[in-house]
Amino acid sequence: MARLRTRTLVHTAALALAESGALSMEGIAARAGVSKQTLYRTWPSTGAILFDALLAHSLDADGRVVVPDTGDLAADLELLLVETIAELTDPTREALLRSLTAAIQTDAALAEQYRELLLTPQLAAVAERLRRGGVAEADEAAELLLGAVLHRWLLRSRPFEPGWPAAHVRRVLRAL
Repeated sequence: MARLRTRTLVHTAALALAESGALSMEGIAARAGVSKQTLYRTWPSTGAILFDALLAHSLDADGRVVVPDTGDLAADLELLLVETIAELTDPTREALLRSLTAAIQTDAALAEQYRELLLTPQLAAVAERLRRGGVAEADEAAELLLGAVLHRWLLRSRPFEPGWPAAHVRRVLRAL
């Protein structure tokens, strides 16, 4: 793994270049002031760098997915959905997230990295919060909860209206 300083420089360069539509290993290396060899030692592709940079913004300081836990399960899950939707639809990041999602479809190594570092830990953290809230089928509930968000976002099937997160949480909890 790259040193923290190098990783930070690479992340900053990758995000800036991705936003301008000029993401390449050469461009990242030049902008970050590192060699392409340094990049390839840690990241096999520009998609992997972009994923790593965006992932760093989604985890806590210890590298974990955090699910709110105030003792009110419905309120905690609603807050989680509101925060997730805000992250996915942030105008400064949405195009990058969509670009990364497209790359995951064609890059098996990146897809595995996504599952291992974000999707599986995220589903596990949500399922654990659901278990603590007394939900018996917590793994299935976590997929129902997050799956609908990703479906709406990926396919742009329907907008995220202000009351949707609370209504969706109620539907999922009622279904189980």
